[in-house]
Amino acid sequence: MLALPDFPWDSLEPFRAIAQQHPEGLIDLSVGSPVDDTPLVARAALEAAANAPSYPLTAGSTGLREAMASWFERRRNTGKLEHSQVIPSIGSKEIVGLLPTLLGLRSTDTIVIPEIAYPTYAVGASVVGASVITVDNPDEWPGDTSLIWLNSPSNPTGAVATREYLRHAIQRARDIGAVLVSDECYAQMGWDVEVVPSLLDQEVTGGDTSGLLVLCSLSKQSNLAGYRAGLVAGDPTLVDSLLLARKHMGLIVPSPIQAAMAAALDDDEHVDLQRERYVARRDTLFPALRSAGFRIDHSEAGLYAWATREEDCWTSVEWLSNRGILVAPGSFYGTRGGHHIRVALTASDHHVSAAASRLVA
Repeated sequence: MLALPDFPWDSLEPFRAIAQQHPEGLIDLSVGSPVDDTPLVARAALEAAANAPSYPLTAGSTGLREAMASWFERRRNTGKLEHSQVIPSIGSKEIVGLLPTLLGLRSTDTIVIPEIAYPTYAVGASVVGASVITVDNPDEWPGDTSLIWLNSPSNPTGAVATREYLRHAIQRARDIGAVLVSDECYAQMGWDVEVVPSLLDQEVTGGDTSGLLVLCSLSKQSNLAGYRAGLVAGDPTLVDSLLLARKHMGLIVPSPIQAAMAAALDDDEHVDLQRERYVARRDTLFPALRSAGFRIDHSEAGLYAWATREEDCWTSVEWLSNRGILVAPGSFYGTRGGHHIRVALTASDHHVSAAASRLVA
């Protein structure tokens, strides 16, 4: 059996129990699970494609691959992508967890992840027994590295990598022969930055995508978390390798979900509307956190406040649970997060307003 770590969120259960005792109920800001309605354009496409007796294409339908390529060009400044450079995935977490396996990495390989990072990067390395190094500075990436993970905007910190950093990262990864992958699931949620550049941004790559992969998701921008709808794009050789492995393993996005993805990718209006909802929630929650003594670091993009009172993160978690608010401790994301908490914006307007009132009180 695989020797995997305990699931981090299970350790929050005692604090959930405390928060549930609040007279006005629990407000769960610990998990970034969308609560707003799935857009009608996606639901209509799903219904229209519901009669699906045949096996779907692992590579995605022609319509979906066209929609994915067009979306990357339109929203991520990649320039024109060929169909061979894009495939759908069963949510982005599937790729995060399985990429080392799909790339054929083994216990002799080294994988670099961010110093403060979503835990599944390390779990994917554990599945194949690879060594994990937590380093942000490209100059410090070991020369024997096989796979490097970037995450911009970062979950949990909301930090955004600049084009200059991405260019440097590409050059260093190519110098050492490593595959460079950027998880960009929150890229449409930039707030205090002019742009959230992609690793595949044509101003970064100059049109050369060799050795590069990017992951995106419709979970946050389109409220399709329940559909498990992800996108992979980049080096056509790497994409083809992933496609072959996924064919063998039966990792296929269902036909109705593919239709819903294509419809959502072709419609920018609902994405912009969802952004406005999150802007309003930020404007409500961030000042309330500050009034309660928290400093908010980074958080210029993404769906979280990365907050601290310069105390142990579990002390902050307990303080908030006594007010009926559940948040995630920064230690879930590495030792450097031990004095921060991650507070999600993915709650209803009513719950965000109620949380702010409890914080101010």
